[in-house]
Amino acid sequence: MTGPASMLALDGRGIDGGLYLRIDRWAEHLPAPLQHVVAAWSTIGLLALAALMVLGWWRSRRAGSALMARALAVPAVVVVAFAADTLIKSLLREPRPCQVLDAGPTLETCPGTGDWSMPSNHTVIVFAGAAALWHVDRRLGALALLLAAVMGLSRVLVGVHYPHDVLLGAAVGTAAGYGLGLLAGRAAPLVERAREGRVRRWLTA
Repeated sequence: MTGPASMLALDGRGIDGGLYLRIDRWAEHLPAPLQHVVAAWSTIGLLALAALMVLGWWRSRRAGSALMARALAVPAVVVVAFAADTLIKSLLREPRPCQVLDAGPTLETCPGTGDWSMPSNHTVIVFAGAAALWHVDRRLGALALLLAAVMGLSRVLVGVHYPHDVLLGAAVGTAAGYGLGLLAGRAAPLVERAREGRVRRWLTA
C-alpha cells in the first residue's frame, strides 16, 4: 500500500487485522435493534459513567474527607487519562482499521485520515473513571468496570478500532484511574477545610 497510511509509525493490520475483519462481518449480521444499541453505546456508556460519578460524590458526603477527595477527583482523573491517551495516539499514529482494511459497512462512520486509532479514547475514558471510582465505592467501581468492558467491545463492533486498540486503552485507563484515584486521597485536608466553608452543603450530608 502507498500513500500517507503506509508511512505511519504503526500499522495494526498485522497484529489482529484478521480478527477485526471477522468481528466486523459478524456485527453486520446482528439484528438491527441490537446494532442501534451497540452504535449508541459510545454515548450511553459515557453518560452512564457520568451518572456513576455523581452518585459517587453524593454517597461520599456521608464519608470521610479522603473519600470525598477521591470522589471529587474522578472527573479530573478522566481528563488526565484522556490527555495521556491523546499523546500516545499522536506518537503511535496508527490508522483506523476501517481506513486500511477491506471491511464492510461499519456501524459507526469511519473517522477521517489523521484521526488515529490506538488507543481507543472511549475505552481509556471509561476504564479510567471506573478505576478511580473503585477507590470511592467498590460497588460503583465494579458496575463502572462492567460498563467499560461493554464500551471496549462496542468500539470494535462498530468498526472503528482494532481489538488491540481497546486492550491498550483499558490498560492506560485502568493504570491512570487507579493510581491517580488513590493519590487523590491526599487532598483530604483541602476537603476538610472546604467542608467548613461556603460549599459545606455540597460536601457534607
